[in-house]
Amino acid sequence: MDKKRRIVVKVGTNVMTNKDNRILGPVLKSLVRQIATLYEEDIMVVLVSSGSAIAGKEILGEIKIEDDSKRRQVYSSVGQPRMMRHYYSIFHDYGMRCAQVLATKRDFSPGIHRENMINCYESLLSEGIIPIANEDDAVSVTMSMFSDNDELASLVAELIGAEKLIILSDTDGLYTGHPEDDDSEKLNKVQIDENVEKYVQESDKGEGEGRGGMESKIKIAKGTAAKNITTYIANGKREDVILDIMAGKPVGTKFTS
Repeated sequence: MDKKRRIVVKVGTNVMTNKDNRILGPVLKSLVRQIATLYEEDIMVVLVSSGSAIAGKEILGEIKIEDDSKRRQVYSSVGQPRMMRHYYSIFHDYGMRCAQVLATKRDFSPGIHRENMINCYESLLSEGIIPIANEDDAVSVTMSMFSDNDELASLVAELIGAEKLIILSDTDGLYTGHPEDDDSEKLNKVQIDENVEKYVQESDKGEGEGRGGMESKIKIAKGTAAKNITTYIANGKREDVILDIMAGKPVGTKFTS
């Protein structure tokens, strides 16, 4: 039997939170609804989801630990099951099942760890179960952490033979300047040999708000597209953004080799 079509969708912390860093239930519901729609079309989605650190901080508030990596471990350890409870409940409403797959960089190294990861994903997908991936922040060693969840999503896309990687951010794509500037234009398509890095604007992020900026996203998008996996950077708060991309509409910025 032919394998079903596969895509990877990565949703960043800035997509699923409001300006007060609170998790937005309607955004999660919209994501799951779109995944459920694709499931009916025999397209399987692996969801790479951020948000565990924010979810933990919502519960714990400020903690006494000063070390940044230890704070992240605590927030993520508390927040991870909370995020999965959200997802489990919403997927259940759509008659679907989901599973948590936590990974460290070691799991993608050639050998038994990588083979074990492949077996895990293949088994889940064969049963129609939606894998929800995230870095295992509680046990990741700082020197071998993923640069961000964009990198994890790229590795997962390659691992499962995905046709597309969709990176959902809080902007509509890559612009020739700051997205809010009147003279900025959105780039609909980018070839991997184009120098689009010159358009990147720096931004400041607070604790728990995610590690991956636009410069990182461009690097990951180009690297993934070079492996013949068409990659998109798009606005995760835009209605039906995933479905529109899969329908071929000019949404976000498309990276191709």
